[in-house]
Amino acid sequence: MSADGQASSPLAAVWQRVYESRTRSSGSALAVSAALTLLLAACGQQAQSPTPAGSSLAALSVQKSRVTDLGPNVKVFDPSMATADIQAAVDAVSNQQLTNQFGPQRYTLLFKPGIYGSAEHPLIIQVGYYTEVAGLGASPTDVVINGHVDAYNQCDANGCIALNNFWRSVSNLTINVKGLAGCQSSANFWAVSQASPMRRVNVTGGNLSLMDYCSAGPQYASGGFIADSQTGFVINGSQQQFLVRNSNIGGWSNGVWNQVFAGVVGAPPQSFGGSDPYTTLAQNPASREKPYLYQDASGRYQVFVPDAKTNGQGATWLSGQTPGHSISIDDFYVARPSDSAQTLNNQLAQGNNLLLTPGVYNISSTLKIKRANTVVLGMGVATIVPQNGVVAMSVADVQGVDIAGLMFDAGPVNSPVLLQVGTHQERDEHAKSERHDGSFGTPTALQDVFFRIGGAQAGKATLSLEVNTDNTILDDIWAWRADHGEGVGWTVNTADTGLVVNGDNVTATGLFVEHYQKDEVIWNGENGKTIFFQNEMPYDAPNQAAWKHGSVLGYAGYLVDNSVKVHEGWGMGSYIFTNVDPTIHASHGFEVPNKPGVRMHDLLTVELGAGTIDHVINSTGNAVTSAAIGVPSTVVSYP
Repeated sequence: MSADGQASSPLAAVWQRVYESRTRSSGSALAVSAALTLLLAACGQQAQSPTPAGSSLAALSVQKSRVTDLGPNVKVFDPSMATADIQAAVDAVSNQQLTNQFGPQRYTLLFKPGIYGSAEHPLIIQVGYYTEVAGLGASPTDVVINGHVDAYNQCDANGCIALNNFWRSVSNLTINVKGLAGCQSSANFWAVSQASPMRRVNVTGGNLSLMDYCSAGPQYASGGFIADSQTGFVINGSQQQFLVRNSNIGGWSNGVWNQVFAGVVGAPPQSFGGSDPYTTLAQNPASREKPYLYQDASGRYQVFVPDAKTNGQGATWLSGQTPGHSISIDDFYVARPSDSAQTLNNQLAQGNNLLLTPGVYNISSTLKIKRANTVVLGMGVATIVPQNGVVAMSVADVQGVDIAGLMFDAGPVNSPVLLQVGTHQERDEHAKSERHDGSFGTPTALQDVFFRIGGAQAGKATLSLEVNTDNTILDDIWAWRADHGEGVGWTVNTADTGLVVNGDNVTATGLFVEHYQKDEVIWNGENGKTIFFQNEMPYDAPNQAAWKHGSVLGYAGYLVDNSVKVHEGWGMGSYIFTNVDPTIHASHGFEVPNKPGVRMHDLLTVELGAGTIDHVINSTGNAVTSAAIGVPSTVVSYP
């Protein structure tokens, strides 16, 4: 282990073995040394081998300068590398990260275009915490992994389960399912819960299973997200809830509580309230796919920024390049966790975008996004921790900003809000005319943006995310007040609300908000839409007196303000488990105004072993109690 806690030595040894194997097989020592230099530069390390006699130091310097240094925790693989060496490198990361739920280590594993592994020698990747696995092609078919990219149950003395498989991702590659023995050979396993997206993935050669039925029989997983992907048959199994959008699938096995499909070719038909809890929309009303890093024909890094899309169906890349545009890496500041907030703000002020390499960024002042169309892209679940109670990041009233792949982790001093998108202004027509919000064609978007209050350390924030900008797209958001880990307790990791929406025409696809102490989502803007919502009420309210307001017991998981005239939601669940005081009640899971333009579809509440939710929405829907643990109460449509 190095001084910063990273397992750099085993990985450096892997690169040295690559050098040695190439030296034995190549007639050009200069070419070998240059290749090693490029590999080590991509991994943020210096080449240790001597420069061959007669070589040009200037030539090597030029070659190295053309490689963007992404830091020591970004591992870049080339298809010419031996599969055994790649396997050793990914295993070194997996062995550290598989149980590292609250550690500071972060990693990205990048694969250059080409084929990795084979039927005889498959490449097997287990994806642990804070690990991003991604291809560097322009299309998911440019990188093929013959093998597996798996997430399994975590097994310990308490059993095997996937309920805590958070904070990891796989994207922009093809998984051609090969290898392993027995049960584990039967599918590519992605047994995950919140904050573990699968994007732009092409699964061939076998099934995709969203649960691990091999470790100890079927065990629960709790809430995942797939977008812009193509798969064969999907085994949902014990996944309690899941969202698939803008994808193509070859079939779906079953549902548990809340399985939602929006713009998915091959999705099962709508049947919520019938044989299966399926909510199926033929088209997804609004989407903007996540930006991604790739290499162009010359090997230079680019960031591709997809266009927004309305009423979409199917993956964007199946009939050609995803519509959008590329931004050169030269227009990004490649940030390191050691960078100060002042350094990052200076780069933003100079007109640069931000690429945050893996790590934890402790900032002492607000990161301010002021320029339209700015891209802030995190790698390896890059994590921003505000110090001294500051707002972690703010976005001015500009259009087209894209923030993706980040976690905001509350600091020890209460922040009023962690991420503020747009400024809060009066919602009258005059004020709106003066605003410079996202237009319909260039919406601001947040993809795979996560918030954490406690867990890694004691943290406090009154509000996690505030959205004031019109036409914003929220795509795979998990706001979590921690129920386990360090710094957890009713008066320790305090947080009122996960999300407040003040902007109009805001669309959320894949919204997860859990354990906040007051109304967990508050929607004040007009014409909002939510497709898939998952909520757990706080576990740790000490008693009913501490968790009520006026005559209302508890707080709503999702509240639409009485002033709102138009709002719509599909496939939305709220669950209760008040284990500190099992006698606690919540009056309802959902609270909305009774107006013709406010329409809610396919709602459910569930009791998980303690507490009671008296109604599903307002005063409609049967109570859930400990008399029927895990059995949903449903409302198919409201009003």
